[in-house]
Parts: sequence; C-alpha cells; structure tokens
Amino acid sequence: MEKIFNNTETAFSIKSNTELKRGYFLFKMIASPTFVSIGTALTNFALKVRLPIQWLIRATVFDHFCGGTTEDDCIPVIDKMYTQKVSSVLDYSVEGKEDESEFDKTFEKILKTIVFAKEREAIPFAVFKPTGFGRFALYEKIGEGKALTTKETEEWNRVLVRFEKVCTAAYDNDVSLLIDAEESWMQDAADDLVTNLMRKYNKDKIIVFNTLQMYRWDRMDYLKKLHEQAKQEGFYIGMKIVRGAYMEKENKRAEEKGYVSPICTSKQATDINYDNAIAYMVEHINQMAIFAGTHNEESSYKLMQLMLSKGINKNDERIWFGQLYGMSDNISFNLADNNYNVAKYLPFGPVRDVMPYLIRRAEENTSVAGQTSRELNLISVERKRRRI
Repeated sequence: MEKIFNNTETAFSIKSNTELKRGYFLFKMIASPTFVSIGTALTNFALKVRLPIQWLIRATVFDHFCGGTTEDDCIPVIDKMYTQKVSSVLDYSVEGKEDESEFDKTFEKILKTIVFAKEREAIPFAVFKPTGFGRFALYEKIGEGKALTTKETEEWNRVLVRFEKVCTAAYDNDVSLLIDAEESWMQDAADDLVTNLMRKYNKDKIIVFNTLQMYRWDRMDYLKKLHEQAKQEGFYIGMKIVRGAYMEKENKRAEEKGYVSPICTSKQATDINYDNAIAYMVEHINQMAIFAGTHNEESSYKLMQLMLSKGINKNDERIWFGQLYGMSDNISFNLADNNYNVAKYLPFGPVRDVMPYLIRRAEENTSVAGQTSRELNLISVERKRRRI
C-alpha cells in the first residue's frame, strides 16, 4: 500500500500561512500538560466571572477546532474543505447541559442541521450525543435496570420522542445520522435505544449509525451479536468505529467502585480490537456501513488495503473515513485526494457553550501519545516547504 499521509502540500492545501502558524502555536501549547492544566483553569475562571476573553478564544483555539458559532457561520469552512473533496459533519458541540429546555434546544438544533445537510452535498451526515437529548443519570438508571419514578418515566418518554423525531427527519430527508457513544455506564440504555431505531429505520437503507468505542474489550462481541440480530430481523447496521474518548474517567471509576475496567489493558489491545471491528464489517459490508473515525495512520492504511483486496471501490458509499476538524489533515485531505469518502467532524456553537468540548479536546491531545508531536512535525514540514 502506497504511503500517502506525508504529503503536507495536499494536507494543508486550504490553510493560509497565518493559519499554519496558529496551528503550530496551539499544538506547542497543547504539548505541555502543565500549560493545558493552567490554561484550562484560567479560561474557566475568566468565563465564570465574565471577563471579555471570548474574542481571544475565538481567534485562537475556537477557530482552529470549530467551524463557527452557527450553521451559517460554518459555510465558508464547509465550502473551502469541499473544494478538496472533504465533506463536513456539523457537530453541535454544546456539552454538559442538564435541563429540559436545553434538551429541547439541542433537539431543535439537530433537526435544523438535518435540513441544512439535505440542502448541501458537502454534508452527508448529521450527528448528536445521547446526553444532548436527556440526562446522563437517566440513561445510567435505565441501563442498570432500576425502576423509574413516574416523573422519570415521563422524562424518558420525552427522550424517546426526541430520538424518534430526529430519526424520522433523517429518514425523510435521506441524511445519515451518527449517534455518538459516551461513558460505558450510560451506554447500555443508549445502545438499546439506537438498536430499536436501526430496526425501524434501517430496513431499506442505512440511516441510523451507532458508535462503538473499541477501547472497550466487550465491543467486538457486541458487534457480532448485533449482526446476528440484524440478520434475523432484517435490518442493516450503520456503525461509527472509534477507539474511544473517556479512558481515564473509565479506569478511575472502575477502580473506585471495584469492578473490572471495561477498557482494554493496553494501547496495542485497543488497536487490535479496532482493526478487528473494521475487518469484520468489511467482511460483511453487504449488511453494514462503516464510518471509520480514526486519527491513526496504520488503521487507515489497513482499511484501504481491505477495500482493495475485496474489490471495493474507493468511493463506495458504505465506507467513510472521519477525523476531527483541526486535526489529522494529513489523513483527511490525502485520502480525499485519492478519491476515498472523507468527512470532518465540524464542531459549532456559541463560544462560551463550546468551551467544555474544546477543553476536553486539549486534554485528550495531551494524553494521546504521539498525536501532538505528529501534528507539530507535519506543520513544521509544510512551513519549511513554504519557507515561512
């Protein structure tokens, strides 16, 4: 398999010199756990006391990792990426809300992004998180099989209605819908809910996608059992495959509560689990569709090789590669340049409300070995090539 991910000219083709310099500065900062820790605390404090720093956040970390504050604000970024055949997934990245008015607001926003996607070839998917539609603790309680109070039952019914209406809108507008995964102790309830939606909406086409975090050692068995269920009941499986985003939190909770951690014992085990899931889905691609969410070059090459060996066209609509905006442009833009389907997650939302997402992104980059150094090296190579 030809190595394509070192082509920085293609990777940063839509980045200006100023944007490259900003990216280099940001990843230099993110490379320091101490700076991330101090910077996070200061940012949270400044926002809490309402210091006028949003302009600074917008001009630096926000504009690097987000598309804008609204859907329309994202259009220039969407259009610019699509000139290089890289699609967008508008991700309303407001996290941590816990009241019904906020859930309704997010629900309306997701409906709007579905219509927005329907009108634009450059946006093939819509996306949301389960906790955008309901309280985390409610999912947790249902997953544990505990009885709900009358008030909680009414609350859960509202969650079900939000899911149902969004899936109906996606189906009617023929827009695929990615439903993200979250912490393991709420995921059982979300999995059951999404499976029911697949059963209903994936009968004749694949609209609903669940997400598997393959740093969980039980996810391969889950996928195989779901496949058996799908064959028996006659529906298709849509699945976003990722490594995972809550490892430290998962391990800490398991230790505190005295149960076996759901996380694989090593990075190598996670990599093997991820690649096995992709290989299994490719083997059964006639019943499945894959959104391969990865910033790992080797896993990307392996999927490319699998497609080649199985005679699957590079632009087969059942297989997509996905990365986050502001990261791994060397993977995204070089894949697209070689005619693979690629979509960048493009976060958006009010600057203040998106800060929890941006902070989590910075912390994850700090903790993932090699990610930040790779970004810095690639930007350095391109700056040298441009002589800036």
